[in-house]
Amino acid sequence: MPDPSSAAARDDDAAVAAFGYRSELTRTLGGFHTFAAGISYISILTGTFQLFYFGYASGGPAYWWSWPLVFAGQFMVALCFAELAARHPVAGSIYNWAKRLGNPHIGWFAGWMMLVASVVSIAAVALAYQLTLPQISAVFQFVGDGTGTHDIATNAVLLATVLILFTTVVNAFGVRLMARINTAGVFLELVATVVLIVLLAVHAVRGPQVVLDTAGTGGGQPYGYLGAFLIASLASAYVMYGFDTAASLGEESLDPASNAPRAILRALLASFVLGGLVLLLALMSVGSLRAEELSTQGLQYVVLSVLGSTAGKAMLWCVLIAVTVCALAVHTAATRLAFAMARDNNLPGARRLAKVSPRFGTPVLPTVIIGVLALAILLVNIRQPQIFTVVTSIGIVMVYLAYLMVTGPLLVARLRGHWRPAGTGFSLGRWGLPVNIAAVGWGTFMMINLIWPRAAVYNATAPHHWYLRWGAVLFVAVIAGGGFAYYWLVQRHRTGILAEHAAAPREVPEEARHRRKA
Repeated sequence: MPDPSSAAARDDDAAVAAFGYRSELTRTLGGFHTFAAGISYISILTGTFQLFYFGYASGGPAYWWSWPLVFAGQFMVALCFAELAARHPVAGSIYNWAKRLGNPHIGWFAGWMMLVASVVSIAAVALAYQLTLPQISAVFQFVGDGTGTHDIATNAVLLATVLILFTTVVNAFGVRLMARINTAGVFLELVATVVLIVLLAVHAVRGPQVVLDTAGTGGGQPYGYLGAFLIASLASAYVMYGFDTAASLGEESLDPASNAPRAILRALLASFVLGGLVLLLALMSVGSLRAEELSTQGLQYVVLSVLGSTAGKAMLWCVLIAVTVCALAVHTAATRLAFAMARDNNLPGARRLAKVSPRFGTPVLPTVIIGVLALAILLVNIRQPQIFTVVTSIGIVMVYLAYLMVTGPLLVARLRGHWRPAGTGFSLGRWGLPVNIAAVGWGTFMMINLIWPRAAVYNATAPHHWYLRWGAVLFVAVIAGGGFAYYWLVQRHRTGILAEHAAAPREVPEEARHRRKA
């Protein structure tokens, strides 16, 4: 491992000092660790296994086309983020990028939305335990037998609580422990995914033309199959985000300006290829495309029915490990974001939140608080049969909004001629403007699609209430409006880098000092 006192490490610290901060987090993560952080947040097996049932029920086998569609849009966003990671490898990537590209107000809003989205995402990912553990053994259905109205939702909260407690403890004990668990889990997930692809291919009973079958899901939709497809696309949108985590660990990574851009793009590309093959081959190998279990149990049913009980359950244990490291990565990213905002005195109790444990080299208090808040979200929804899609959908909406708070200001900077990519490393060059326009257009379209108050997403089962159907709109409006009102009336008057976290003047590069004066 390179000596932290080396010239390269000093250059990495200088990049942090350009933002006005002194380096406090332990810089130990190598290239694969950075890649693992990005791909574990995306988590191929977690996302595909968690919402396949929803995508299939909403759009039939043809829902598969939402996978390349979402990838194409998110790849535009990832390209923009890769450019930003090369120039600004700093903790709390979304927050700091939006602050630098726009202004402190936009930065706070982006950070706030991403922070709440991350807390919701931890809860959403943790719920995936329910979709897998009871399939392995009925022993894990602690609440009832799974047939009661609230059995599944309540048991899901119980299992998710165990996972969130685990991620809280691991993150509190430092980035090295987190990185070791995360790296081992990602390696196992990648190997398991390749093995699953091979096994499903061997058992294929139909050709790839299966993805042209809509299963009649467009019937009754106001826009025909397009309406069904847009609903089903939520299943793919849930998987392909979080790649910015590779950049959010920039202050704990070695040579982050080079490693983070590569990690962002490789994580998304690997997820697209492997995840797309898993979904396609699952459709090609399942015995009957009309099996009701495809719309209720999803890929777990496919794996068990195609591979048999022994091999199928072994694969589901791998899925469980993938869910665990995914939740761990989401929790890690949320903690770094909270730390980044707190050292700017942009959160209540900022001094305590920004304190880095001298023993563990990590901000412990935000780790614990984020875990508690994720548990609170689960408890609020404990008897909600639609808990899986409601919590997941709200989390994705807020992530897309936070991403727009970066790609939007970046586009404005390009149009005004203010954007300059890093002198060395990743750059889009002349493709920057069209890629950025595509990223903003995609983000706007998908955010509207996700927040659209459709009963199929937010209130598909009784009891039907208007506030459930409009739940995402109301939640996002309250979080966005209430949060920004608090910032504007209270927090913005206090904002500024806390003295104990500020870089000494001699540490700040000359160019950065001139920018700050300007």
